[in-house]
Amino acid sequence: MANIAFIGLGNMGGPMAANLVKAGHKVTAFDLAAASRDQAKADGAAIAESSVASVKGADVVVTMLPAGKHVLSVWNEVVPTMTGGTLIIDCSTIDVESAKQAHALAAKHGMLSVDAPVSGGTGGAKGATLTFMCGGEEKAFAAAKPVLENMGKKIVHCGGAGAGQAAKICNNMILGISMIGVGEAFALAEKLGLSHQALFDVASTSSGQCWALTSYCPVPGPVPASPANNGYKPGFASALMVKDLTLAQDAASAAGAVTPLGKHAQEIYKAFDAAGHGGVDFSGIIQHVRSLAAK
Repeated sequence: MANIAFIGLGNMGGPMAANLVKAGHKVTAFDLAAASRDQAKADGAAIAESSVASVKGADVVVTMLPAGKHVLSVWNEVVPTMTGGTLIIDCSTIDVESAKQAHALAAKHGMLSVDAPVSGGTGGAKGATLTFMCGGEEKAFAAAKPVLENMGKKIVHCGGAGAGQAAKICNNMILGISMIGVGEAFALAEKLGLSHQALFDVASTSSGQCWALTSYCPVPGPVPASPANNGYKPGFASALMVKDLTLAQDAASAAGAVTPLGKHAQEIYKAFDAAGHGGVDFSGIIQHVRSLAAK
């Protein structure tokens, strides 16, 4: 079993660190929030006084942070203090350029590095069923895979530095677009007098089938585990969908790609967020769709 430092113990990072403890690893954790540190301690992790202190003696370092600037700030603090050859894995969802800068920093100091953003939400983090999309050299990925398997079910090597982030933002652009489409279909069905269950029974076994429908159906009833049956408690918050769709638009602009549906999805989710619904699960976008008909 490895000595693992885990930095960033939020809604995703906390359960992920707990699963590493359950797998038998010695986990030393750090977060700026006292409540997060307390929960990690209750879950069996040792708590460090700082990010730098957490990586002392670590074989593996995992970061799970809000944005690229936070990742680069923490990596600039901890990487120079780490022993050469240590593996550092970033599971945050950040921009591709920041991910590449983080890899370059690790390489400069002789570290193995992987960008490994996740899909699966808080449920996947708690249940250790996440999908990890990984970027980095083959050697680094091979070292990271056994660690990631303690926190997820599917571990995919997408390519070189930053490829994991590229896969994540493309995937979540599909998801954001799809959820709006599913929400629009149910809103239309309501106007036409078609029951939620009838539409679900048809679309879930026909050409309209997609993950947004069958796993996160945005209306109560057809999929009992979906947030729609729990007051749209996230899950994956709409504010995070705004973040990911914005990352996709920034990447598209930098790469010279044109993504009109991705841009429109970003605008729709930004309006939902601006109306005070950033903490609502992203499947709650159906509420925004319905509100448009009333205007």
